[in-house]
Amino acid sequence: MTDEKTATFLVTEAGDGSAILSDVSDAQVHTLSENPGVEKGDVLEATVSPDPPMGVTYSVVEVEERKEIPVEVSDESPTPQAVEMAEDLPEGDLATTERAGVGEVHVLAVPADGVEDAVDDVREDSATVARAARIGIARVEIRYGEDFLSVRYLP
Repeated sequence: MTDEKTATFLVTEAGDGSAILSDVSDAQVHTLSENPGVEKGDVLEATVSPDPPMGVTYSVVEVEERKEIPVEVSDESPTPQAVEMAEDLPEGDLATTERAGVGEVHVLAVPADGVEDAVDDVREDSATVARAARIGIARVEIRYGEDFLSVRYLP
């Protein structure tokens, strides 16, 4: 049985009686024996402790911070940097770069007829929020071109 764990968690499921947290650093899943008032999509800087006697469920000991990381689709055009990154990128491939300052930019080449679906997939994917939480980002912005999308992890 493990001791208390302090980490950044993404709430992947939440109901009246319990919630499921995923550690954004190691993807370890922690099922809470009761919901301390969190909602799906919340990001917590928290400490959890295994419940006796078996340690298969956890309780939240302390929440240092609770926040939501919005993932929004922008009406703005992709940046020149993103367009350049996408130019020779084979369909299905991903290119990444650090932003000037804080954050990252990911460019994903997709079929021209699949851009809208790809935007929806990235916006709804919990991995997008988990990555943002892991790198300490406040919001995620998705921009798109004819055959690619740009995912900007912003402070």
